[in-house]
Amino acid sequence: MTNDTPATGTAPSPDTTSADTAATTTTLVTGGNKGLGRETARRLLEAGHTVWIGARDEARGRATADELGARFVQLDVTDDASVAAAAETIAAAGGLDVLVNNAGITGSHSSPDQLTGSDALEVLDTNVASIVRTTTAFLPLLRRSSAPTIVNVTSGLGSFTAVHDADRIESTVVAPLYTASKAAVTMLTVQYAKALPEIRVNAADPGYTATDLNGNSGHQTVTEGTDAVVELATRGGQGPTGTFIDRSGVAPF
Repeated sequence: MTNDTPATGTAPSPDTTSADTAATTTTLVTGGNKGLGRETARRLLEAGHTVWIGARDEARGRATADELGARFVQLDVTDDASVAAAAETIAAAGGLDVLVNNAGITGSHSSPDQLTGSDALEVLDTNVASIVRTTTAFLPLLRRSSAPTIVNVTSGLGSFTAVHDADRIESTVVAPLYTASKAAVTMLTVQYAKALPEIRVNAADPGYTATDLNGNSGHQTVTEGTDAVVELATRGGQGPTGTFIDRSGVAPF
């Protein structure tokens, strides 16, 4: 670490992570000023991590960081220069062990026959290209960690299995751009895991959680929604890579 559901077996609970291990773990949560990002930051701080909250809005980001006892770094995941500057800031402060790619948007709510190419590019830029930006920018820092970890927040809405299962809520949602972006996030996770075998790269599905993205209609609390993210972020660089999990374990794709 700095000088973040296994296919088989059971991973340690985030709440039982040893203080000695967690105390030296530095984590960045993008989009960390509200919703799942904020709760992820809160729980990782509770587990002993040093947490950076990355947010585009400086006032909101700083307020959240101050409230939680985290650090703040200005970070617009759609802007190459902003991501590079954030990486420099965190490098100067000591480095990074865990990158949680949480920032995302739902995009246009237009009916499918009214969607435009610009609508698609906006969602893909924020939800997918952002992960390429942050991975490239923070990779030198992660490679200096003894337990480098990347957690990509994806969704069951990007799962072919889930959206074809009439018993799952994902099958009732029609949102071409958001769902396609999350399918891309999951595959990007697998590809990075193959390309970067020295880093644990996994994807977490929060499940149907009450957040601003769905008008707080989800049946899960944000704490329940961050279970999979926090588990992956607290494995200490151990366990499988290239997996897609939810709070119940390995999820179908």
